[in-house]
Amino acid sequence: MRHFAQAIAAYNPQEHRPLAHVYGIDLGVITRSLGALVLWLLGYADRALAQSQEAWTLAQEVAHPLSQVLAPVWLACLHQFRQEAQTAHDWAAGSIALAAQQGFSALYVAWATVPQGWARTRQEQWAAGMAKLQEGSEAALTTGSELWRPSFLALRAQAAGAAGQPEDGRRLLAEAQEVMARTDERFYEAELARLTGVWPLAHSPAAQAEAEAPMCHALEVARHQEAKSLELRAAVSLCRLWQQQGKRIEARKLLAPLYGWFTEGFDTADLQEARALLEESS
Repeated sequence: MRHFAQAIAAYNPQEHRPLAHVYGIDLGVITRSLGALVLWLLGYADRALAQSQEAWTLAQEVAHPLSQVLAPVWLACLHQFRQEAQTAHDWAAGSIALAAQQGFSALYVAWATVPQGWARTRQEQWAAGMAKLQEGSEAALTTGSELWRPSFLALRAQAAGAAGQPEDGRRLLAEAQEVMARTDERFYEAELARLTGVWPLAHSPAAQAEAEAPMCHALEVARHQEAKSLELRAAVSLCRLWQQQGKRIEARKLLAPLYGWFTEGFDTADLQEARALLEESS
């Protein structure tokens, strides 16, 4: 995050705005947008949202078409991280409309289609949502890009499981692990490990032994990466498992200090779920 902060501080609109036509995107927009996603991973959900919205405001000010297309893509991704389905859908739809208007590459449309599809699955529009998720992730791959692919496959796996297609979900999770190992794109590694643990438990309540090891691994990865938001998700999943096993004290000892670390984002689904779980265990 230090490098993003340095880049944002060094950005001078008068000096650097012309570089958008050299590098393809405004440097102030991209550093704020991608830096916002890192802020969320680090556990600063509100600061992440404020910075991502700054990027959108800046994109409008510089009036650079590609910057105006990509800023809402990353806003959609951030709202997907925050589990805010309708807002993610709206930003994604806006980006797709701008990209079509400007005639931009299919890659940018593909990136926006994924959070749009995810949002529909969260609204239980299973067929339409899963079709959009597949459309976006496969369209991105046809351009030769595998950026974000492990996370895209994870979203598809979650949707398949929720829609009652467990074998498809298991296959997609395995593919996500393979792509991550091959490309070394690991920002979603903790979430993939967590989902690997959640998966057998969701489809076979007796599979507690199979579930615990990947959940613990998710915690280890998130702690190593200092990804507090993903650490919280892993802790909540593990605590639910421990509660089922009668380990209520151990669950509270794990979750309470982690929840206490957070200073913002208390309106987000992840922190609300953690708080509810703590209240259950008190």
